Amino acid sequence: MVAMTVWGVAFVAGWLGIGLPTDPAYAFLWIWAATIAWNSSRPWRSHLRFARDWVPVVLLLAVYNLSRGFADNGATPHAYELIVADRVMFGWATGGEVPTVWLQQHLYRLEVHWWDVLVSWVYFSHFVVALAAAAVLWLRDRGRWAAFMRRWGFLCATGLVTYFLYPAAPPWWAAQNGLLEEVARISTRGWKAFGMHGAGNLLNAGQIASNPVAAMPSLHTAFALFVVLFFIRQTRRRWWPLLLAYPLAMTFTLVYSGEHYVIDVLVGWAYVGMTFLAVGLAERWWAARRARRQPAGSDAGPADPPAPAEPPAVPATR
Repeated sequence: MVAMTVWGVAFVAGWLGIGLPTDPAYAFLWIWAATIAWNSSRPWRSHLRFARDWVPVVLLLAVYNLSRGFADNGATPHAYELIVADRVMFGWATGGEVPTVWLQQHLYRLEVHWWDVLVSWVYFSHFVVALAAAAVLWLRDRGRWAAFMRRWGFLCATGLVTYFLYPAAPPWWAAQNGLLEEVARISTRGWKAFGMHGAGNLLNAGQIASNPVAAMPSLHTAFALFVVLFFIRQTRRRWWPLLLAYPLAMTFTLVYSGEHYVIDVLVGWAYVGMTFLAVGLAERWWAARRARRQPAGSDAGPADPPAPAEPPAVPATR
């Protein structure tokens, strides 16, 4: 309790002074410190093993974030077809507007409301939920942690490849370039309601430096759905609606704040399904291949004693 209290105080101080941990390396340091505080009685060898296993993951996430900045290759991003897709799917309910424009027309005001605060927190959760879930898995079951990381890595890789093959711009970019009505980028404004003007410093800096044409697919909603689906089978059914509300809340957050179209979200969900299918098939293929290469009888136990012979049948008598 003392160690976790110290960690909590330090986290709040860093949050207010530096910003919320949205950078993978910075988030990893806080998560690592939390595992040390939670298991302070463990030997340091165990804590160093955590760092050893996680450093490659953090480096891959850092490379992924940097690589996104080169996805457009100077080409004009796709935007018009995404606008058309959202209008075709939802124009009947929004008066011909894309959902982002319609939501901001009805909900966005100069003053910050409670839903803006909720949006900022849901948006921030994207940067820590998957990492925190993986950290818990590492502490409890490293086999499941490895399965989680294989799927998460595959999801990130397929998303990155798509950014290079199909650079697409979000609604706020389309509005800045005259393709949509005015769209405000408001994913971090909710923290101002509490006077936490520095809470989003790192996130705002990351948004400025990030690639504006990495919108298709939406990995924000993909990560949210991926984490939920990975754990849902081990969760009691009565909690399923609460778990599934998270990717839906992320969807609302991204569409309302001008970060993504609905079509980006749907494609991101499709990538999650492809991830579970592809990695699951690859794991089964690898397990079958190892079984075939294993020498016959190498894992067999001692032979069972032969069963006693049955006595000959006796003909029935009247």
